[in-house]
Amino acid sequence: MQQNVIASDTDYEAIVVGGSFAGLSAAMQLARARRRILVVDAGKPRNRFSAASHGFFGQDGRSPREIMETARAQVMAYPTVDFYSGEAVTAAQEAGVLAVTFGDGDIARAKRLVLATGVVDHLPDVPGMQGLWGGGVIHCPYCHGYEVAERKIAVFGEDEVSVHKSILVSDWSADVTLLTNGGNWLTQEHRDRLALRNIRVEETPVARLVPRGRELDAVEFQDGRRVPYGAMFVGTRVSLASPLAEQLGCEIEEGMQGPMIKTNDFKETTVAGVYAAGDAARMMHNATLASADGVLAGVISHQSMLPK
Repeated sequence: MQQNVIASDTDYEAIVVGGSFAGLSAAMQLARARRRILVVDAGKPRNRFSAASHGFFGQDGRSPREIMETARAQVMAYPTVDFYSGEAVTAAQEAGVLAVTFGDGDIARAKRLVLATGVVDHLPDVPGMQGLWGGGVIHCPYCHGYEVAERKIAVFGEDEVSVHKSILVSDWSADVTLLTNGGNWLTQEHRDRLALRNIRVEETPVARLVPRGRELDAVEFQDGRRVPYGAMFVGTRVSLASPLAEQLGCEIEEGMQGPMIKTNDFKETTVAGVYAAGDAARMMHNATLASADGVLAGVISHQSMLPK
């Protein structure tokens, strides 16, 4: 496998920034179209905190790292693909050419750019939560609900989105408690909806989470009580993991969890020649959806290179 290869001529037909599910899926389509491409990966995928990826077609239960290593090896087997391990720090467009600069000063250029740069999760400021992220503290019941089914489950939430999440999680467990962390935002309508699913409400502020290795053992409340729970679901706010889209002038819009790169149905951004795929460019986040996004971005970016 070639590493850190930058072409010295007029560079590439496309650059894919991001080497996880979306980026490698885009790269595969471009590689199979026999286009000269560069794949750039900073090595900090969002899913690196998870031990296993679930619900992903044909890969259920494998670690995200294993899946990505297999996919990277398959992409790199195509002779028109170069790989750069490092961070893309700036991007600019001039006269239809997109230039990406890396942390070591190297520059790569292409006529097409696929941004599969992902997002960063920002957890509530609760002691012990960060250390359990991806283990006893999780966010997606479709990704992790089966593995914690029938446990006593807490849903941590400070807004009404957590009401929906609590009701959703109750399909995996009959013992669900919504922790509002001292907030008084629940309406009577919220309480009635929760009661229909026998979901308890705990309004005492949380002091800390008590771990048992990477699993959740208990929640300690500010009144001194320590209540055992087998897992906690929490919603996160996200930010874009890379500034490249904003540097290029791509329009950014607000999603359910935070900012996202605006694209049309073909994964085209508002800047000509720039495509975006995966968690950085969609409302719902899921490995399968990210991969499908990447496939579409790769196919459409290739087709845009064809003579009109």
